[in-house]
Amino acid sequence: MKLVTLALKSTFNRKSSVLVTLLTIAISCMLLLSIERVRVEAKQSFSNTLSGTDLIVGARTGDIQLLLASVFRIGYTNNGVSWQSYLDITSQRGVAWAIPLSLGDSHKGFAVLGSDSSYFQHYRYGKKQLLSFAQGGPFQQADQVVLGSEVAATLGYQLGDKIVVSHGMGKTSFHHHDAHPLTVVGILKPTGTPVDKTLHIPLRAIADLHNEASSTPHEHEHHEDDHQHNETPDLIGEPTQITAFLLGFESPLYTLQVRRNINQYKHEALLAIMPTVTLRDLWTMLSMVEKLLMLFSAIVVIVSLLGMLTTMLASLAQRRRELAILRSVGARPWHIVLLLTAEAALITSLGCALGVGLFYLLVASTEGFMQSQFGVNLSLTLLSHNEMGLIALIITAGTLMGLVPALKAYFYSLADGMSIKL
Repeated sequence: MKLVTLALKSTFNRKSSVLVTLLTIAISCMLLLSIERVRVEAKQSFSNTLSGTDLIVGARTGDIQLLLASVFRIGYTNNGVSWQSYLDITSQRGVAWAIPLSLGDSHKGFAVLGSDSSYFQHYRYGKKQLLSFAQGGPFQQADQVVLGSEVAATLGYQLGDKIVVSHGMGKTSFHHHDAHPLTVVGILKPTGTPVDKTLHIPLRAIADLHNEASSTPHEHEHHEDDHQHNETPDLIGEPTQITAFLLGFESPLYTLQVRRNINQYKHEALLAIMPTVTLRDLWTMLSMVEKLLMLFSAIVVIVSLLGMLTTMLASLAQRRRELAILRSVGARPWHIVLLLTAEAALITSLGCALGVGLFYLLVASTEGFMQSQFGVNLSLTLLSHNEMGLIALIITAGTLMGLVPALKAYFYSLADGMSIKL
């Protein structure tokens, strides 16, 4: 107990250098915990980009390729799915809901997705969260569009604005669908998923856009007349094919059965994937990023501990008289070792405690931003077992670092200490 008291007083007497070391360890601990929390939550959020969907069905291609095209809007599928096959599969026993997806157009670099009202009713992300609107509501007419939050924020669109989509998924397009401008009727709240970067239009609009070249003025007038007189216009129409579709089942028991039926479908080559499994496989492919994050955080901690070691070694020469006086009043060499080791453990522990406080302050101030911009759900929860283990590892490493100056002081002789001139 006396040794701990002595370590506290000795540390307080060197408060200037100790404070710098303390802050360095605190910041490194905060960074380590932050990176670990972001890594875990990013992995979880990545897996929850699409939630509550049992199967994704598209043309036969690779599992990851189909996932990237249909969920992340990255790349293309080789072929589409015929509308008749979509109707046939979605009418099978056990299917609770289906969401058709039609991709292939864009607007100023953002993907355009064609679907129907079921998209807003059944599409889920995160922990089975439904899409919600910041402004307006879902489309009701074939000439309306719902914007993701990032599309609206980046391009500055408001409700009632007119936009023109372009053919193709690239940022540069040489064919614009000028004959069919779309009116913004809804803006979704941020989700941190590809939904934020997507424009959502009815399937009927997709058909109109791609048939505009062969449409006659009479046909356009007929469509406009339909929009004016039909209280419930046909948003789906009869498209010839779609890119993919999502399926949800009444019971998980139907998932494997229907998946097998789809993969053996005779009318066309189709592929059904389980998004949770494929997302996990995709994250495994990206594990290098995860390892780099951990390496970076480990380097930060090592640098801070080396800084503490350097400070203790530098101050050791100035403390030789102090240590000699302790020896002269009866302190054994191993008492000196314990003293310096206890100081290192104390500084490291206080630094970690301060680092935990800074970590929670950082989480509280950035949780909304991380969720809306990156889809990473940071929350003020208790430290996990892994995070507690990392803190224990830092304290242990800091204590071991303290053994270096402690062992050096061990070999100082009493006469050597007393002969130092101030």
